[in-house]
Amino acid sequence: MRINNCKAIIGWCALCLLLCTDAVGSVLEVGAGKPFSRIKEALAVSHNGDTIKVYKGVYKEGNIIVDKAVCLTGVGQPVLDGELKYEILSVKSNRVVIRGLTLQRSGRAAMSDPGAIKVYDATRVLIENNVLLDNYFGVYLQYATNCEVRNNRIQASQIRESQSGNGIHCWKSDSLRIIGNQVSGHRDGIYFEFVTHSVIWRNIAQNNLRYGLHFMFSHENAYITNYFKNNGAGVAVMFTKKVVMMNNTFEENWGDAAYGVLFKELSDCYLQGNNFVRNTTGIFFDGCNRLTIEHNNISRNGWGMRLQANCTDNNIRYNNFKGNIFDVATNGSLVLNHFWENYWDKYEGYDLNKDGRGDVPYHPLSLYSVIVEKNPPAMLLYRSFMITLLDKTEKIIPSLTPDNFVDEKPMMRPYTL
Repeated sequence: MRINNCKAIIGWCALCLLLCTDAVGSVLEVGAGKPFSRIKEALAVSHNGDTIKVYKGVYKEGNIIVDKAVCLTGVGQPVLDGELKYEILSVKSNRVVIRGLTLQRSGRAAMSDPGAIKVYDATRVLIENNVLLDNYFGVYLQYATNCEVRNNRIQASQIRESQSGNGIHCWKSDSLRIIGNQVSGHRDGIYFEFVTHSVIWRNIAQNNLRYGLHFMFSHENAYITNYFKNNGAGVAVMFTKKVVMMNNTFEENWGDAAYGVLFKELSDCYLQGNNFVRNTTGIFFDGCNRLTIEHNNISRNGWGMRLQANCTDNNIRYNNFKGNIFDVATNGSLVLNHFWENYWDKYEGYDLNKDGRGDVPYHPLSLYSVIVEKNPPAMLLYRSFMITLLDKTEKIIPSLTPDNFVDEKPMMRPYTL
């Protein structure tokens, strides 16, 4: 059922893409030797449906307010410079197209959150093929519906989180499509808060100061085939329900508080086909209920999966756990989640009936992981003979690890994902 919902979302997106076309009207040209020397002059005389072509050059016009349904198109990648003082483009009309521009050095203000492109309470806005450099916020959508941000390069160079906004910031919006963007150097690469029925697809978010992707109170969305690498704390999805997460890669997110993905207070979500590779913690679950986690690759992490004791009724099945220091960890003895038919590279059982499933149940929770979860300094003893002896003894005579933390039918060979 969840996969069918995801297909419906993708089909709906394809329909919206076909509907999002430029209006036909007059063409107004801006640039050296053209009828207009300033973008504001062309906007002042434009009408709904017009196209404003901005030719190569540097334009320092302060805050440009787009309050008509026009297509603002760059020719030769013109530069709109905010001079570290102004919000560059403020979109306050429906059916606006912004493409082919370089927008740089927007103002910085923690109270007003200026951006290179900020959309105010508008619908059917398309922002594509732009370059955004060294701005406070890159693209900021508030109270926006049925808008699309695609194929933009959004890059900042701030050092501290307090100095930077988010690359793509979406707030109280619906039916957005965030597609094919490259975001780096911002506080959060992509940020959703109170956003519904939207898709994040084929984006690359890396080297951001905090999260590559940050979800808060954003229900019934999908993020598909994105790549998140080397972000300060990885990806965080919080206080959210009914989200589909498919075919994403979470890689090289290292640090004491860094995760491939942090899931906090999630319910009724679906994860399939994702790669969690070389993170301090691949997936961290806190207060999560009724999640289905299947056909994912969890490999070469410090902790493959950390499942807090306040998580219940989650189904973890058909996944590969390979090369992790600890495959699974928890902070309590009550386990109300279900593991079955996962591949564990540490499994040492046998398969006498040759059905591809181990004949002996596998307990993925090691005694040492339980000790480290309660006493982190014990990690100093990693690879010591004493710890190896403890784990071997626990496998033979289980005593401290929960009896029901078990995969009854572990797979003998990894899945091809």
